[in-house]
Amino acid sequence: MLRIKRTAVLAAMAATIMALVPGGMGLALADQPHPWQLGMQQAASPVMADLVWFHDFLLWIIAAVALLVLVLLVIVIVKFNARSNPTPSKTTHNTLLEVGWTLVPVLILVAIAVPSFRLLFLQQTIPPADVTIKATGKQWYWTYTYPDNNFEFDSYLLRDGDRGDRPRLLAVDNELVVPVNKVVRVQVIGGDVIHSFGVPAFGFKIDAVPGRLNETWFRAEREGVYYGQCYELCGRDHAFMPIAIRVVSEGAYKEWLTQAEKKFAIDGLRPSVVAAATTD
Repeated sequence: MLRIKRTAVLAAMAATIMALVPGGMGLALADQPHPWQLGMQQAASPVMADLVWFHDFLLWIIAAVALLVLVLLVIVIVKFNARSNPTPSKTTHNTLLEVGWTLVPVLILVAIAVPSFRLLFLQQTIPPADVTIKATGKQWYWTYTYPDNNFEFDSYLLRDGDRGDRPRLLAVDNELVVPVNKVVRVQVIGGDVIHSFGVPAFGFKIDAVPGRLNETWFRAEREGVYYGQCYELCGRDHAFMPIAIRVVSEGAYKEWLTQAEKKFAIDGLRPSVVAAATTD
């Protein structure tokens, strides 16, 4: 009994440390890739949770198929080599085998297709949105518009001297802010060339095409800052236009909205926005 209690205490301490130290799986550090990371980022939305499940499900199927092929190859090598089988079989047809190797792949494909279509419908069917945001990709930064609140702002990569302890090549000057556990509809378009808007922890990636308005959605289940990047080669500084989404409580989001409506109001565009619009 004492050993069980000791194990439980050690497990709790380990979980606490993992939530606080860099590289752990805690909330604050589930938002970006880490050195030597092998798996996906920790899911922070229902869509990403299903994506991770589907990925693991396919991994088991692929492993089973690979193992079966390996076993069959070993059997053929051992049993049907010239030394063990000097007189080759002249069998040309085997109905049971032909039915088997036709039916089994069909069943495997059906087992893959059913959850695949469910996941696709989940991604493509946008539920009633609590917040609508328009993301416009430009060379080489993002412009975020809150049409329901009549303001917009640009989001640029922070230089090393300005980012502090925030992650290199991912920190931005103006983060996209959304409330936790609310459906966010994201309208994406390109302002000049094709870009791509995506955040791994939320399980979405969608092209930003000039003249075409694409839509996607996400619902963040935990507070924190989540990072993504432009995923379409868009020119010289393609690698320097990250995406940073800060998920906050509903109360904090309302406070931020009040400040942002004054600071980024479309009727009183900042000089940097005017300059960027003129350049475009």
